[in-house]
Amino acid sequence: MAIALRSDIRNVAIVAHVDHGKTTLVDAMLGQTHSFSDHAHVEERAMDSNELEREKGITILAKNTAITYNGVHATEGPITINVIDTPGHADFGGEVERGLSMVDGVVLLVDASEGPLPQTRFVLRKALEAKLPVILLVNKTDRPDARIDEVVAESQDLLLGLASDMADDVPDLDLDAILDVPVVYASGRNGAASLTKPENGTLPDNDDLEPLFGAILEHIPAPKYDDEAPLQAWVTNLDASPFLGRLALLRVFNGTLKKGETVAWVRHDGQVKNVRITELLKTRALDRYPAESAGPGDIVAVAGFEDITIGETLADPDDVRPLPQIHVDEPAISMTIGTNTSPLVGKVKGHKLTARMVKDRLDRELVGNVSLKIVDIGRPDAWEVQGRGELALAILVEQMRREGFELTVGKPQVVTKRVDGKLHEPYEHLTIDAPEEYLGAITQLMASRKGRMDNMANHGTGWVRMEFIVPSRGLIGFRTEFLTTTRGTGIANAISHGYEEWAGEIVTRNNGSIVADRSGVVTPFAIIALQERMSFFVNPTEEVYEGMVIGENSRSDDMDVNITKEKKLTNMRQSTSDTFESMTPSRQLSLEECLEFAREDECVEVTPANVRIRKVELDAQSRARSTSRLKKQNQN
Repeated sequence: MAIALRSDIRNVAIVAHVDHGKTTLVDAMLGQTHSFSDHAHVEERAMDSNELEREKGITILAKNTAITYNGVHATEGPITINVIDTPGHADFGGEVERGLSMVDGVVLLVDASEGPLPQTRFVLRKALEAKLPVILLVNKTDRPDARIDEVVAESQDLLLGLASDMADDVPDLDLDAILDVPVVYASGRNGAASLTKPENGTLPDNDDLEPLFGAILEHIPAPKYDDEAPLQAWVTNLDASPFLGRLALLRVFNGTLKKGETVAWVRHDGQVKNVRITELLKTRALDRYPAESAGPGDIVAVAGFEDITIGETLADPDDVRPLPQIHVDEPAISMTIGTNTSPLVGKVKGHKLTARMVKDRLDRELVGNVSLKIVDIGRPDAWEVQGRGELALAILVEQMRREGFELTVGKPQVVTKRVDGKLHEPYEHLTIDAPEEYLGAITQLMASRKGRMDNMANHGTGWVRMEFIVPSRGLIGFRTEFLTTTRGTGIANAISHGYEEWAGEIVTRNNGSIVADRSGVVTPFAIIALQERMSFFVNPTEEVYEGMVIGENSRSDDMDVNITKEKKLTNMRQSTSDTFESMTPSRQLSLEECLEFAREDECVEVTPANVRIRKVELDAQSRARSTSRLKKQNQN
């Protein structure tokens, strides 16, 4: 066995909390290495290629790009830097875990004002568990509220804290390397980086990213491999091509992969199958181009495997040595997804309505999404989908909606388990940044959701940082109420804290629902007559049906109303005729807001044109009987 190095390659992941500037920094790295032709039109945040990513302004999928660096630090010729851009939201943690399995080091990007946040802790812990070297990059040094010294100190404290927590689990952790993390100061939007600390609120004293490239080449090790070992390549991602079919994105660890050769495909169940590689593609910037071979350390895409999945291995047919499976954290939130069962199903021609179509689509999602699980609940038309968080499941439903599916989606629930005979539920570590005048209101809000304060710090800027340990149930529907409480100024971020004992009943919504008591069309006359006592989610001329939730009551009880009532017409002229100017505009709820608003006895109807909330039991008399039965049970 002889260990060798590929000195012409570096594999690095850029990890950070959501909205700290990862994708913008990758834009600058691509631009300064002339990765695109001079006349190419390149969108801002080029790596966020998904339509939903562009709309929401967050990265959802981990993606890789390849930069050819030939600057002052490349003394021995051009160096290929494979950059993995990972999501910053904890709900997409499976993408981060998968991205880290492809690289030899990470650039930890931290906002110069906000500092380390929960997702920073999450991705950093994963990097340290994998024993990956870390480069700390303090981004957005030109923010007016930048506090660079404090942020560096907080990041180093976080590193030390994580190292001490992990000392028992990872005994051979290199503490000296953790204490001696290199720091780079940058402004990704301006494409500037420096090793010298700038003043708070100012740009680095250098106008390009050369110091960052230098740090990557110096501190991220070149890929190591055994030059006598047979082929070992690990599938870490999947893609599709209209011409080639399914593409397996993989990293070659040992040996050489060649186009046209036959390799051993080691599947999850241990089955080994010999398959020929029909196409081999390498990456340059955002494009793939055909190549003849790939060596150790290369990240490439191959075609020829119909149903290959993440975590499987390609090996030498004469000497099969499979690599370990990719391990991801367990799901914490579940949601029932099934076919649309409302009276308005199939109103738009040509949409996907059948249970077989829905099941096929969910199975396809499982192929590329390692942090998702689908559980059979014994019904032919509905399945329980488990994921990391509410947002991840809402993104899946939104993608299916845009593809033309009609669905019925249940209220998000937590995935519980029994430990020593006691019921345990998932908890979250919630970090809140808010103006200090909302401190009391936020504390009261968290107390009602069974949250307990873990830490609080006032940076002297008029803002307070609070940390809570709160049941995951308490954060379902939390976002809207939190933004209302803080007048839209608060920032809340949560990350998994593990399982603890069941916290008891949590009441997250005090107001009841307004339910339509018959089918028909909404009239302005009915809305004007009722709007003093309730707020509506529907507009005049909109079609409704019995059991559909059309608004929010000002009281805690549900109320059935006739929203289709028309004005009785006479042949007498009235001086006080209807004035529609007095009609209050309705609240238009997004899919996430509908999922937050729905109670246990309600579900969300999702169609390509509309998102509606409805009662699970549409008939008013059946609902009344169920309610009275529940009351009797509670009294007994």
